[in-house]
Amino acid sequence: MNPLAIIGRVFLDFLVAIGRVTVFTFHGVRHIFLPPFYLRLLVKQMMTIGYFSLPVVGLTALFTGMVLALQIFIGAGRFNAESAVASIVVLGITRELGPVLGGLMVAGRVASAMAAEIGTMRVTEQIDALTTLSTNPFKYLVAPRLLAATLTLPVLVLVADIIGVMGGYLIATHKLGFNAGSYMKNTIDFLETLDVVSGLVKAGVFGFVIALMGCYHGFHSKGGAQGVGKATTDAVVSASILILVTNYFVTELFFSGK
Repeated sequence: MNPLAIIGRVFLDFLVAIGRVTVFTFHGVRHIFLPPFYLRLLVKQMMTIGYFSLPVVGLTALFTGMVLALQIFIGAGRFNAESAVASIVVLGITRELGPVLGGLMVAGRVASAMAAEIGTMRVTEQIDALTTLSTNPFKYLVAPRLLAATLTLPVLVLVADIIGVMGGYLIATHKLGFNAGSYMKNTIDFLETLDVVSGLVKAGVFGFVIALMGCYHGFHSKGGAQGVGKATTDAVVSASILILVTNYFVTELFFSGK
């Protein structure tokens, strides 16, 4: 086998995949702004993505904040800098760990569900039936999910930030011996608006990526139940990877000049 031919084939397949995702994204975003608007579907998706994801995201944020406070205290103790625990916890949670871990948890829960639902509709020809009934699949299936995820993830991450900071506060005051008033004062003094805003913008981008990957892989699934299973796996993997990639670029956008 010719190695160059293999490399070229993989590269061309990669370009084809990028082209398909780009076209899919264009149609999905375009139908968000075109009538008719399915408000009921939008509210349903916001409940599914946001409200029902609160327990898993909240628990993740709580224990992340607790572990972060404990680890920072142990590490900072080597340099006699234990007082920095509050500031590092709040910055770590709001800038990075809140949106990233929240996005990854939602990706595992929501992207897989979207891919399985839409993939099942594809292999059972329900999407073709929608087209036959003069209902645009992008308008009915894709647009509400994209909009709902983009709007809901920032709210979900904001709640996760609060819970994560609270987890660090509980460990610091009840286990590490910090004064509650001093800990809260340090938290408030070191937190800036940009820290919270950057995390919420990341959350919106992550929400869009999660919904896009779930819808895309479900929409293009084929091969019956096995194809739906593959689409579900691909949706979670691609959403998780894109969350980590876009996290770098959004961070670079906000903090490159700092």
